[in-house]
Amino acid sequence: MSRVSVPCHVKGTVALQVGDVRTSQGRPGVLVIDVTFPSVAPFELQEIMFKNYYTAFLTIRVRQHTSTHTPAKWVTCLRDYCLMPDPHSEEGAQEPGEEAPWLIAGWLLGSELGPRWVLVRMCQMLCDMGKVLELRLILRQPSPLWLSFTVEELQIYQQGPKSPSMTFPKWLSHPVPCEQPAPLLEGLPDPSRVSSEVQQMWALTEMIRASHTSTRIGRFDVDGCYDLNLLSYT
Repeated sequence: MSRVSVPCHVKGTVALQVGDVRTSQGRPGVLVIDVTFPSVAPFELQEIMFKNYYTAFLTIRVRQHTSTHTPAKWVTCLRDYCLMPDPHSEEGAQEPGEEAPWLIAGWLLGSELGPRWVLVRMCQMLCDMGKVLELRLILRQPSPLWLSFTVEELQIYQQGPKSPSMTFPKWLSHPVPCEQPAPLLEGLPDPSRVSSEVQQMWALTEMIRASHTSTRIGRFDVDGCYDLNLLSYT
């Protein structure tokens, strides 16, 4: 399936402060990033791709167009998507570990995109992704060990135009079955049987012609002699 990048505007992160802001322990544990699509009509979101930087969990909400008479509503389509199996360790902070079953088809290991890319597909979402107007990413990092966390190089994709279907002529897509011989007219002999009998007659004629002698038989001679009684009647 082809995909097309959707032009978007990524707003600045908004921190939801946790703890005392006057101490070093008052680092924000939740960041909110809003993404708008000012030049795009409501579309069906297919994929979200980004690079992770020390984000432990990701929640995605979308604002969808419902109808002309009702306002658009926010829906949670991905909840607490795990990017780091242990928020207090480096594993998964930027690159996945050797075993990362907690990422559902997320990291594109060994591809041309590199190991830091995370891919979230439409099939992983909790709701229908049609008629999207706005996107909101909620990043969480419960560990106080990291000075900052975010996602980078955010990219949004929608389904591309479908390739034109190839049409074939009716005679090619529905081949005609093998032609059957026309039914014989009632009262006429079978042509194959007539042909066979003609061939047999021809063979008998050739045999008779081959056995016919060319020696002329006389009218009155018998063993080279003539009978006087036969001659007297002529």
